Amino acid sequence: MSAPLRLRLDGAALAANWQALDRLSGSAACGAAVKADAYGLGVAQAVTMLANAGCREFFVATWDEAAAFPPFGLSLSVLHGIREADLAAALAGPARPVLNTAAQVARWRQAGGGMCDVMVDTGMNRLGVSAAEVREGLLDGLGIDTLMSHLVSADEDSPRNAGQRDALAAIRDATGARRLSLANSAGIALGRDYAFDLTRPGLALYGGVPRGELADIVRQVVFPEAEILQRRRVAIGDTVGYNATWTATADTEVAILNIGYADGYLRGFSGRGTVSVDGVLLPVLGRVSMDLIAVDVTFAPRLAEGDWVSIDYALPAAAASSGLSQYELLTGLGSRFDRRWTA
Repeated sequence: MSAPLRLRLDGAALAANWQALDRLSGSAACGAAVKADAYGLGVAQAVTMLANAGCREFFVATWDEAAAFPPFGLSLSVLHGIREADLAAALAGPARPVLNTAAQVARWRQAGGGMCDVMVDTGMNRLGVSAAEVREGLLDGLGIDTLMSHLVSADEDSPRNAGQRDALAAIRDATGARRLSLANSAGIALGRDYAFDLTRPGLALYGGVPRGELADIVRQVVFPEAEILQRRRVAIGDTVGYNATWTATADTEVAILNIGYADGYLRGFSGRGTVSVDGVLLPVLGRVSMDLIAVDVTFAPRLAEGDWVSIDYALPAAAASSGLSQYELLTGLGSRFDRRWTA
């Protein structure tokens, strides 16, 4: 059965984005964050295309996500570490836990765990052991592949960035870690002295632009498309949608599309979003509903019930229009989309 809602996903753009970020990473290896089902796009397909492009280092959030990771023999790290409930999976599988607390370090030691990664908090105050704990010997004797931290404000020109970079560099020799890692997508754009030995892009892989330096480098990956369920004429003075927030100032041709906030096309696009067909922009009218939106198709006279239109979803522009973050726009795309990858 064909769904009336689909995501066209550009695999060539995904691969090109990783390759561009890899070049910007200089001598550092470039990995890929594929947590949250590859930011909602489908982890199996995304990993396949990223691996074919040359990526060998991947990151997920949880052990459930690690279990869904394709068995390609690639390096995989689980960012949220090991709860007691995760220990059996962590010991059995090839993925490495990213240890985040002294309790996790102790749990891993007591279980006789092998190689691991460790998160050090350098200012996020989210996950990670402290630099002081590292200097006091918390990690002594652990087999650590990657000692990592996470930037607080990489998308801004903030002095915190250099402070975090220097804080991580200062503990380089305090452990036997093979590598250091700090930069996410935005961190890669800060320069090669943030790359250390391994970068961990996420958003920019999937078409997000967290810093202006990446605007001409990152290609759009995600293209939502929706089918027209009905075309109708709305007379002057009539309204469209919940709470009658849009009133026709002239007789208007309106198409009703099979997409709404249940699909991740959220109410921030009400009266702000656009769709397009053959290069013609068509504005969203009134409120976004759970399953439907209305668009003005007066200037698209040939559009009819059953035709498809493209939802304008270039992430930086869509974020500016809706007030949502580029991350929310990606990860919120719902399960009713028929996801179709093109090479």
